[in-house]
Amino acid sequence: MADADFIVVLVTTGSAGEGEHIARTLVSEGLAACVNRVGPIRSTYAWRGAVEDAEEYLLVVKSCRRQFAALEARVRALHSYEVPEVIALPVVTGSEPYLEWLAAGSAGAAVGS
Repeated sequence: MADADFIVVLVTTGSAGEGEHIARTLVSEGLAACVNRVGPIRSTYAWRGAVEDAEEYLLVVKSCRRQFAALEARVRALHSYEVPEVIALPVVTGSEPYLEWLAAGSAGAAVGS
């Protein structure tokens, strides 16, 4: 199994409810095997010429590189932000049993189908 096929995608949301909805959708549609929801967190960022500070919730999405385009499109469709954070980090290595589970859970098959 090629470890380079796995990614961790970071997504921030403006509310716990939005984060829960996006997380459940990604997992139920087979775009991610697991999504951790962390928060609230504080984010300080530049937006339209000003420094902003906001309470946000961080989603840590475990998936496969081949799913990124569909995952990104789904997040953008569900997200309330004009420009949502959707960035993927490569998984350099991992526990083989966990990576096998991750591959099966992000294979693109909807849960229950």
